[in-house]
Amino acid sequence: MKYIDEIDRQRVPRHIAIIMDGNGRWAQRQEHARIYGHQHALEAVRQSVEAAAELGVEVLTLYTFSTENWNRPKEEVDGLMALIVKAVHEETPLLQKNGVKLCTIGDIQRLPDTSRTELEQCIADTSSNSRITLVLALSYSGRWELTQALKAVATEVAQGRLQPQDITEDTMQRHLVTSEWPDPDLLIRTGGEQRISNFLLWQSAYTEFYFSEQLWPDFRKEDLYEAVLQYQQRQRRFGKTGDQVASDSGQE
Repeated sequence: MKYIDEIDRQRVPRHIAIIMDGNGRWAQRQEHARIYGHQHALEAVRQSVEAAAELGVEVLTLYTFSTENWNRPKEEVDGLMALIVKAVHEETPLLQKNGVKLCTIGDIQRLPDTSRTELEQCIADTSSNSRITLVLALSYSGRWELTQALKAVATEVAQGRLQPQDITEDTMQRHLVTSEWPDPDLLIRTGGEQRISNFLLWQSAYTEFYFSEQLWPDFRKEDLYEAVLQYQQRQRRFGKTGDQVASDSGQE
């Protein structure tokens, strides 16, 4: 039996986030430069988007390029930026066909003009799609996001529009770049590493984590289905006891 046949369609994660790790190591195993791995990662992106859409996932967020990635060798960064332009341009018709709405989060102003222009055009072209939202985290990090949110809150206080004693978790939530989407229910990291690398720090407070040994270029639909199935076998307690959760869901 395939993993997809075992998945309970009534308990599919609303939001899945993926740390796409292992491109460089995959390329090195093929005795190629690291950029070769990034070039061969697009099929994993396609299959993940298709699998998530087939399951009814509302939001899929991909950690595409972190703020720390700017510190990588210039040749690799330049190659990645060129690859983003090429991929977004070529994939836009497929996104349109499959009802995928593209969005981005991160310090997009740091991207080269050509990359940013191509992204903005694709975002505009797919803005009316509603089957699934694909969020690319580009020039993004959790600490960067929280810093920007704190600056915005501090500005409201300085302008007298907000009193310090009135600041709540909801206040912070409103200023996050992900404020229009639910927090991720499931975060997948490929490549065998077991850390979140400065990704969605606030939003992942109660996210379920799944670590895959697959290097990202080898990740396929069945790998995502397996992760979702593992997610469904866990009990999400959100600070409650297991008995409370069972009682709330009528499982006693």
